[in-house]
Amino acid sequence: MRNIILSILGIILIIGSFFFAKYLIDNKNKPKPVVPKVVKTVLVDTVQNSLVPIVISANGNLNAKQRVELYSEVQGVFKTGSKLFKPGQKFNKGETLIRLDASEYYASVQSAKSDLYNNIAAIMPDLRLDFPNVFQKWQNYLNNFDLNKSTPQLPEISDEKENYFITGRGIVSAYYNVKNLEQRLSKYRISAPFTGILTEALVTEGTLVRSGQKLGEFINPSVYEMEVAISKSFADVLKEGEKVSLTNLEKTKNYNGIVSRVNGSIDATTQTITAYVEVQHPDLKEGMYLEANLNAEKVENAIEIDRNLLLDSEEIYVVRDSLLDVISVKPAHFSNEKVVLQNVPNGSIILRKPVPGAYAGMQVKVAEINSSTNDSIQ
Repeated sequence: MRNIILSILGIILIIGSFFFAKYLIDNKNKPKPVVPKVVKTVLVDTVQNSLVPIVISANGNLNAKQRVELYSEVQGVFKTGSKLFKPGQKFNKGETLIRLDASEYYASVQSAKSDLYNNIAAIMPDLRLDFPNVFQKWQNYLNNFDLNKSTPQLPEISDEKENYFITGRGIVSAYYNVKNLEQRLSKYRISAPFTGILTEALVTEGTLVRSGQKLGEFINPSVYEMEVAISKSFADVLKEGEKVSLTNLEKTKNYNGIVSRVNGSIDATTQTITAYVEVQHPDLKEGMYLEANLNAEKVENAIEIDRNLLLDSEEIYVVRDSLLDVISVKPAHFSNEKVVLQNVPNGSIILRKPVPGAYAGMQVKVAEINSSTNDSIQ
């Protein structure tokens, strides 16, 4: 019975092996499935060479074109004025920014002016006797002399004898001594040289101000300048008066400016030249960061495309008979996002957007777009 069971199991195993081997042989002869070939759809442009302006991008901070750092040349106590000496305070041209207590010094100036008046009055009798022809002009000078006003200029000396007489009495030296004191007295008051705003205040009312001490900063908030560094290769084309387009960092506001000055020397370390862009707008503030686009020059027979379409080998892809090919080009200028190319034949069909995994000989399909958007690239 045992032999019969083993025999039956052996027969079943042989039959199963036969059918399994037949299954493997049949599957081995089946053809492999054909993977359908994927043809990528691409956006293209038709090349039309033209005159392409090169725009240089630069950025920087705004600085007031008119700026004054306030320093004291005399010593005194800061007196309270009609307006507070605080940052943000506006002053009109000629208004007093700072007034120091000059009562003691004012008394010494008045004393010197009185001495000058007395010296001239003392020589009047001699002038009447010895120089009757010049007596009247000196008399008129005394009549117009006012201690509360600025000392008037001495009468013009007509001859040598009068000169010796007036100089010998110490009138001329006394006059210039008074003018020197008056000049220094005027430094106890600092007035606004232009209409502007105070951006920095380092002293307050009642403070003892010392000679040479910095008091603050005063700017004109209506006109600003931005300093930008440009490559030395554009030194010959960057000129004063060129219009400049400026934008803020958020690209939400545009401003118009002009190149006001161009530095005559090139920075030896960076090999750049400095240009100054003047801009006016009520929204602008000191220290604001802007980006400027300067028109440098124009390239003939060229096109402008995205930088990511240019290969490292200075080639670009073109479409010929539904196949990709490459042609050599000559880059003329690089910007952050664009590149200006030359030596691209007119009528060439080039890619508008990069194709992942692109290679020469790759089959592609040109996307159909509306005629309103199918413009030639220039």
